[in-house]
Amino acid sequence: MKFYIALWVGKFINFLINIIDKRRGSNLSGEKAIKIDPDMIAHFKGTDTEKMLFITGTNGKSTTNNLVNHIFTGNGFKVISNLEGANLMAGVATALIKNSNISGRVKADYFIFEVDERFLPSIHKLLPAKNIMVTNLQKDQVHRNGDPDFIYRKILPVIKKDVRLFVNGDEPRSRSFSSFNSNIITFGVEKHSESFTKDDTFPTMPCPVCKSRIEFEYYNNDGMGSFNCTECGLKSGDTDYTVNNADFNEKKFFISGVEFPMPYNIPYMLYNYAAAVAAAKEIGHITVESASESFRTFKNVGGRYEVLRFEDKTIKYLRIKQENPETLQTSINIITSDDSPKMVCIGPGHIPDSVPSYTNTFYMFDCDFSRLARSNVEKFLFFTKYVCYDAANRLIYEGVSPDRIQIIEGEDATDILNAIHDVKTDNIYLITWIHTFDDMQKQAKLKEKEEQ
Repeated sequence: MKFYIALWVGKFINFLINIIDKRRGSNLSGEKAIKIDPDMIAHFKGTDTEKMLFITGTNGKSTTNNLVNHIFTGNGFKVISNLEGANLMAGVATALIKNSNISGRVKADYFIFEVDERFLPSIHKLLPAKNIMVTNLQKDQVHRNGDPDFIYRKILPVIKKDVRLFVNGDEPRSRSFSSFNSNIITFGVEKHSESFTKDDTFPTMPCPVCKSRIEFEYYNNDGMGSFNCTECGLKSGDTDYTVNNADFNEKKFFISGVEFPMPYNIPYMLYNYAAAVAAAKEIGHITVESASESFRTFKNVGGRYEVLRFEDKTIKYLRIKQENPETLQTSINIITSDDSPKMVCIGPGHIPDSVPSYTNTFYMFDCDFSRLARSNVEKFLFFTKYVCYDAANRLIYEGVSPDRIQIIEGEDATDILNAIHDVKTDNIYLITWIHTFDDMQKQAKLKEKEEQ
């Protein structure tokens, strides 16, 4: 009876949300429902764990989840998923509440959920998916996750169960899961034009198997690429699904000899692409050719790369996760590859999803800024209330003159746009969190209306 009360309360909340604001509610109904029945996701009827995939890991969960869903639905399958990105217990509960009838029965061909890596064990205990994908395990959200090896140990008991694993073969922690589970599918990315190296002043990582040093021949993303352990032999190598011949200018790549269009020509997306094709082929029995067709119409939810026109300037927004170095390093490399004059705006904001609000710039010191410091940058702008000076120091340590750095002690969109207005170049790169970018879009539109 407790389950039915939770279900009906959740459905009533969804009803109200649809009346008030349909854009809300990715989490709320499930959040309230599981307070009534904490185990409610185990009680839905019609779920098939054999056709269920959990997508977890540090980076790439949302994009991979959205792309896998896009491929499956584009090939005629009914999928239940948490596409809004609410990846805790409440988000999964909300998706099931929305897609069930009043008796809690769901009907779908597949169940595909993005799951926060820290909460994977508790969610899997109630909903034991037979397919688990690990995109990567790296430094992230140190205020709640601590060290990535803590997360590794936390999810290891799930990995050892009777499940089929999809893992990133170019990332050491993910690759090492093959030591604990033989039912494993690997995906990876071949070296490409945006691959890079780091010198010995940057730390690498201990081997997750024997704790000896991991050495990278090159990186495709920070922490992912061609690697080997100096002692035990753990290494990257041939993967089951590999992105080959990535061409960022032509926006195409190949998997298993099949040409794919590149929806977003951003290097870190390639691992998401390989992972999605692996899931489509192995779980949905969708041909690689059919998966390729689905890529032509894919649009990512939330937008990881967007363009804002402001006056005569083009602002290229590179959305990153504010709490780890992987996407930041890739964004730095993208900016550096542009030889033309430019302005670089970086706003590493505070993280308001925990109390007290969290600030940390450790991830900037894991990244290599040397090429960016030497590239054709007219002005660097650092902003945000808490860590703008800490972030600017990273460039000063790299040799950038303070005269080329502007500081704004805050995140006011008008102040940021005024600073952009004052530079000569029309080529602007912006790295900040989504809320600041949204405010800048609104202010730019208001100014455009005032001038008309």
